[in-house]
Amino acid sequence: MEKTPEKKKLKLVVSDLHVGLGRTLDNGQLNQLEEFYFDEKFAEFLHYHTTGKFGDHEVELILNGDIFNFLQVDYHGHYLTVLTEPICLDILSRIVKGHPVFMKALRDFAAKPGNVLTYVVGNHDQAMLWPSTRALLNEVCGATIRYKNIVYFFDGVHIEHGHMHEAANRLDPRKFFLKKNLPEPILNLPFGSHFFVEFVLKVKQRHPHVDKIRPFDRMLRWAIVNETSFTISNLFNLALYFIKSIFSNDPRRMFPFSRIVKVLLESAVFPDLSESARRVLQDERVHTVCFGHSHVYQYRQFSENREYFNTGTWTDLTSLDIASLGKITKLIYVVFQYPEESDRPRGRLKEWHGYHRIEEDVAIA
Repeated sequence: MEKTPEKKKLKLVVSDLHVGLGRTLDNGQLNQLEEFYFDEKFAEFLHYHTTGKFGDHEVELILNGDIFNFLQVDYHGHYLTVLTEPICLDILSRIVKGHPVFMKALRDFAAKPGNVLTYVVGNHDQAMLWPSTRALLNEVCGATIRYKNIVYFFDGVHIEHGHMHEAANRLDPRKFFLKKNLPEPILNLPFGSHFFVEFVLKVKQRHPHVDKIRPFDRMLRWAIVNETSFTISNLFNLALYFIKSIFSNDPRRMFPFSRIVKVLLESAVFPDLSESARRVLQDERVHTVCFGHSHVYQYRQFSENREYFNTGTWTDLTSLDIASLGKITKLIYVVFQYPEESDRPRGRLKEWHGYHRIEEDVAIA
């Protein structure tokens, strides 16, 4: 009897979609804090990689962190850092409702025999550590998703979101939840999440794209000249925020002085994680590292058999560099394929353009 040939395998990695409540809120207003406008293109992305020349492949979609933006979604009008399981479940339910095309795309993908969904938790979607949020997403997708709290490793490929390599957003892997002296468990958010909700979001109410502009130092110089009083006021508030953080005695957000100093020393709007990748690649079992988190797509080859990929983001960025001046929208992903002559998967950094369309709605936020 002839041996049935093994199915070809394909693995897709995306990160930092920052899916929120949708373009339009329940009251009909535009959602200025929505960052993901590519539901249809995402659906086409999955359709393309599961039909045609890939129709006979077993495809794994790896959602590598910050897929949902829990930190940028309100709960009854308030943006919270005290995130219980019921609150996170409510937020995810509203995100699901706000992005029906995106959710259907995941469901259709998971429905095809042989396809697999893997979810690696990031810092903006730390709420996906709760059992109930995982159960809801499983229900929405009609599949049992493989969840990875920090790292996903297969065939020499090391995949993680990347926030664990940055002091501001590093989680405590021994204590994902705070329970002591609290009426119910809450997420043990890193310093960066508190800072984002308590400081950055207030600035974003006036300038929604303030955290999407690079390089940051040029934006700061522009702001000092053109928004002088607003900028100086916020720089003062920033210094005050760090001072208060050092002396805080709130058990839900106590950070040692050494941690605050590390945050200040490492602070970067778009951190470069290439050195962290180099350190991971020192493990002889690892030949490829794939991160997200930095929102800057990247490829580096450290030696002939050691590679680093960063999948960037599926959100808009604005560049103040002369070479790339203006709005940048690149839907970056990594695809891993298995050559017939080798057991080692080979990665490629790619940009998704979507199917041809004659017209589409303009994203205004």
